[in-house]
Amino acid sequence: MGAQRVGRRRWLRWTAAALAASVLVVGVLALLVWNGVLWPNRFLASGYDVRGVDVSSYQGDIDWPVLADEDIDFAFIKATEGSSHVDERFAANWDGALATDLVVGAYHFLSFESPGETQAANMIEQVPATPGTLPPVVDAEYYAGFAADPPSVAELRAILDPLLADLEEHYGAPPILYTTQEFRERFLGDDYDDHPLWIRAVALTPDVPRHEWEFWQYSDRDVLDGYSGEETHIDMNVFDGSLEELQALTLD
Repeated sequence: MGAQRVGRRRWLRWTAAALAASVLVVGVLALLVWNGVLWPNRFLASGYDVRGVDVSSYQGDIDWPVLADEDIDFAFIKATEGSSHVDERFAANWDGALATDLVVGAYHFLSFESPGETQAANMIEQVPATPGTLPPVVDAEYYAGFAADPPSVAELRAILDPLLADLEEHYGAPPILYTTQEFRERFLGDDYDDHPLWIRAVALTPDVPRHEWEFWQYSDRDVLDGYSGEETHIDMNVFDGSLEELQALTLD
């Protein structure tokens, strides 16, 4: 009986040590992922030659020549949101990015709370239709309490459709649609396939077939040189094509 008790104590000590080690390993891995040191999609995205970032005021003051040297080819810059909000860093970012050899575009964050026509007017007022820049982007995703209480498909499209139409008329090209896989399935389906698709999938490759998307946001946890804002991470993206094909998407 004594030998059994000793053996049981050893087993319990070994089990406790193994569990503690496992918890430590999991904790370290989680910390590395959270800080962007490890990211599952980096390997999956490494087969694409054309890479880029998307930025907003959260990245703070951007040194565009430094950021442009970080093995990237394009940059999307937040311009507007809803019918009146303008990103406080947009003008500086737009001018700074255009002074580099990056292919540059601007994006508008879709609001579910104001008409599409006034949202389009907000973006048009801020973003010049500059030849050689990418078509405007409409970022359509859940935000705030709308994730739990979203609009209906009809309500969403009543805002989105005139927004897209007015932007296409002004810029002369179909706007790019940025969205998540869940949002696309629920609200968009294949009814907007005449718009280039920028899909967010930061855990694995997109569920959307590769031939259906042009841009893939594969990470929101990268760290590059060239910016100093409250957000230390930066979003990374790839384009499914060559640099020449990306440039062919730009405005005339």
